[in-house]
Amino acid sequence: MTSLLDEFKVVLHGIWQRRWLAMAVAWGLCLLGWLVIALIPNSYESRAKVLVDLNEVVPDATSNPLDQQRRFDQLRQSFASARNLAQVAVVSGMIDRGADERARASAAATLQKATKITATPDNIVEVTVSLGGGGRSNAENAALVTRVVESMISVFRDEQIRGGAANAEQSIRFIDRQLAEIQTKLTQAESARAGFESRNFGLLPGAGSASSRMEASRMEMSQLESQLAGARSQLAAANAMLASTPPTISVPGMPSVGGGVARQQLAAAQAELSAMRARGLTSAHPDVIALNSQIAALRAQAAREPSGGTAGSTSPNPAYVTAQSQRAQAQAQVSALDTRRAQLAAEVARIMASRTQEPAIAAEYERLNRDYTVLKDQYDRLGARREQLRLRGAAESTADAVRIEILDAPSRPTSPAAPNKPLLLVAVLFAGLVGGMATAFALSQVQTTYPTAARLARASGLPVIGSVTEQLTDALRDARAMRLKRFAAAGSGLALLCVILLAVELIQRGSVG
Repeated sequence: MTSLLDEFKVVLHGIWQRRWLAMAVAWGLCLLGWLVIALIPNSYESRAKVLVDLNEVVPDATSNPLDQQRRFDQLRQSFASARNLAQVAVVSGMIDRGADERARASAAATLQKATKITATPDNIVEVTVSLGGGGRSNAENAALVTRVVESMISVFRDEQIRGGAANAEQSIRFIDRQLAEIQTKLTQAESARAGFESRNFGLLPGAGSASSRMEASRMEMSQLESQLAGARSQLAAANAMLASTPPTISVPGMPSVGGGVARQQLAAAQAELSAMRARGLTSAHPDVIALNSQIAALRAQAAREPSGGTAGSTSPNPAYVTAQSQRAQAQAQVSALDTRRAQLAAEVARIMASRTQEPAIAAEYERLNRDYTVLKDQYDRLGARREQLRLRGAAESTADAVRIEILDAPSRPTSPAAPNKPLLLVAVLFAGLVGGMATAFALSQVQTTYPTAARLARASGLPVIGSVTEQLTDALRDARAMRLKRFAAAGSGLALLCVILLAVELIQRGSVG
């Protein structure tokens, strides 16, 4: 412990012996540091809090919270966009209104570095701007930074009011170009599909496809068979009724006219056979075969009738006429059903022949339909989007799409935000003193002097017989006292200068407020 204390005394003694060097170095370092601090411009800071409320005038059906947050982030970034800041620099008076583009870009870059934008989850934006230097006084910078924040909010609000309708207009023009392109493609797709349908009519899938028509023809053929069986049964019943009904009836008291009943029935049957052959029925037709059998039976009956007339007269039988009408209707129905069945058989044969081409045609038609559907969906979506943008642009031109409410007005700084010059002045004073003492200590270590006899003994390795103590005279004491006073005056002057600089700095800060 005694050795450490001795060493400490030796260090202090070495520094004290070179105190004037330490004082000179301290003065030099302090003057240089205070000069540098004086050249550092004061930076003044202004803050403001703004609530940015997104007012969905025409809500988007596809919008979601992520889209809302993304739009808010875009609005937050537009606060510090280069275009807006260039306008802020002019409005706030940072640069002249007649400044060229280069000056505007430089001012915008300066403001971008000096601006800090922070946002909270509840859509609150805090704007912080720090400005200093620029050839302006402290008071001018303090007033300018407040005007910059105010102008930034004002420019942002005006930009949103004007930009809503302008952005919608620009988007509408872009969508119009897309609609024109898609409409051209849609027209081509419609023409291609219509041409394909006309070339392959009857082979396309759907209600008129070959498969569906084949199925429909078969179902109709089955129904026709049932109807034809019923019509033939009705025709057979009508023939039986006609055969059992006499064409005339006898009227007593009237002279007999014409032949017998069998001959009259034979004549009527022969007339009906002639009518069938005129309609194109052949001898193999069932109705013709039945009628020929009836004629043969009537001929046998007519041969057995007497040729003379009977007493009284005859007249047409109404029941026979009705039976003839029913048989004619039944024959017409059977003939129509036969004709339709033949047509269906031919249609089924034609469809069966063409079904080999149906898969390839169906695939091509499906591709054409798919292309057309895709283009039609795109066209419809773009049309709906265009109408929504038009309504939104019209609404935003008359209503505030973005509501901006100032929660905390831009603050007017009363003191510099940076740097903390009072603290720096004191720090330079201590740094200068420490630097001076360090210089004196380093020099004491370099010079080969021995402040104590023990050090001399350790350095030389020889025993020290003794040491001579300095004897001070009155004149020497007075001279030392005078030098001590001068040294104290030099140190006090350094501290006094620091106090004066602190006072000047505080006065300057107070004058800004």
